[in-house]
Order: sequence, then structure tokens, then C-alpha cells
Amino acid sequence: MSAAATGYRATATMPILAEVRRQASRRRTQLALGFMALLPVIILLAFEFGGDGDDDNGGGAFASLVDLATSGGLNFALFSIFVSAGFLLVVVVALFCGDTVASEASWGSLRYLLAVPVPRARLLGVKLIVALGYSLLALLTLAGTALLIGTLRYGWHPLGSTVAAEIPAGEGVLRLLAILGYLAVVLLVVAGLAFLLSVLTDAALGAVGGAVLLWILSGILDQITALGSIRNFLPTHYSDAWLGLLSTPVQTDDVVKGAISAVCYATVFWALAFYRFTRKDITS
Repeated sequence: MSAAATGYRATATMPILAEVRRQASRRRTQLALGFMALLPVIILLAFEFGGDGDDDNGGGAFASLVDLATSGGLNFALFSIFVSAGFLLVVVVALFCGDTVASEASWGSLRYLLAVPVPRARLLGVKLIVALGYSLLALLTLAGTALLIGTLRYGWHPLGSTVAAEIPAGEGVLRLLAILGYLAVVLLVVAGLAFLLSVLTDAALGAVGGAVLLWILSGILDQITALGSIRNFLPTHYSDAWLGLLSTPVQTDDVVKGAISAVCYATVFWALAFYRFTRKDITS
């Protein structure tokens, strides 16, 4: 006697495209992606109506990038990424990955999805893929919009650098893509942590907020030099290593270390999420 109904295939349950459409109809997805597209416009307006820019910007890399931001579309896109990478992108990725399972549990719909029946690993895998897809879309929306409006307003010029000579526009595009790729990998840590917390709790806000707070805590600990070499193992230690991609020659040592660290952390978090979810009692 067959253990499954005739014609039943686990891989045919819960199609990825159906989940993509479902998440696209949610207000938080629309607001998050909309804000990613709107942020470069806000930054542009700030530069246009914010005065002559003679005030002290605080020195350091930030002040240098502010000075370069209006010198071309590539520099404007780079500045938009710089001001977003430390917190805003972390929140957006945590939102997509931390809300995906916990929200279903809070609505009481998770047990009905499993009763279809959708295998637990399949459900979790589809939700993870879609959440990661929307997180990547948010990053690309921010960069693409910033590059477009920056080029329309400031023109197409070489990419300025705070640690090297100007980089030709063609090569600048490649370096910008490399920066986006590295940020996408680093943010996998946030995605993994938020996803794990989403499985462990029925409160979406707790999963999202918990991931963001733990990321901030890691950043604070990374500033404590007394920790010595322990800081090298913190997930945020190499979060700014992408600045090395702007130097000449390109500095990739920390980029490679950061990518390996991020993949290891994300893999552990996702493994724990799948282990927990496939064994827990679903009551909501």
C-alpha cells in the first residue's frame, strides 16, 4: 500500500512563485521596497536643499564620501550604499527573513499550510529562498535607483575614492557590483539569525528586533579593543571590508575572510532553524 496519495509529489507543494506573489501582496514588502527606491531621492533632495556643505561632516571616511557624493552617479550610488549598509539594510533583511515564519505562526495559518500537506523542510526552504530573494531585490533597488538618479543629476564620471586615485567609470561599475555582492554575502548573517529567531518565536517583531539588536551588539563588542583577537570571530568584524575594494590595488584579504565568516555563520543559523522546525510541535 502506498504511503502517499496517488499523484502526490512533495516538490509540487507550495510553489516558489506562489510564495513570491503572496509576499509581494503584503504591505511590509511594498513599503520596504518602496522606501529603498525613495531613499536615494531623499538623499538627493538633502544635497540640493541642505545648504552649501561648508559644515564639518565629522571627518574620516564619511566626510570624504560626502564630498565625493555629488561628483557623479557612481559616487552618489556609493554614498547611498555607505549610509545604508550599517543599519537600514540590516533592518530590511531582518524584516524579510525574520517575519516570514513567525508571522504565519502569529496569524495561526502555519498549521494549515502543513496540513495541505506541505513537508516542513519544503515549507521552510521556500520561505527562506523567497525571503533572500526579496532581500537581494531591496539591495539592488537601492543601488539601481541611486545610480540612475545620481547619473541624471550629476552625470557619468569616474568613481572617486578616498584611498586611491579616480577609478574609470567602467571599472567603477565592476567595483560597485563587487561591493554589492560582498554586502549581500555579509547580510546573510542577519538573514540567518533572523530566520532562526523566526522559527523559535511566534512574534515577528521579536524575531526582527532580536536579529537587529544582536547585530548591533556584535558591532559594539567589535569596538572594544580589549577583546583582542576574539573580535575577529564576531560577525560584524569584517562588515566594512568592502571599502578595500575602492583602493588601488584592490585589498581583498579582509573581503575573503568576511565572506567566509558570513557563510559559516549563516549556514549554522539555517541548519539550527531547519533542525528546530522539523522537530517542533506546530500549534499555531
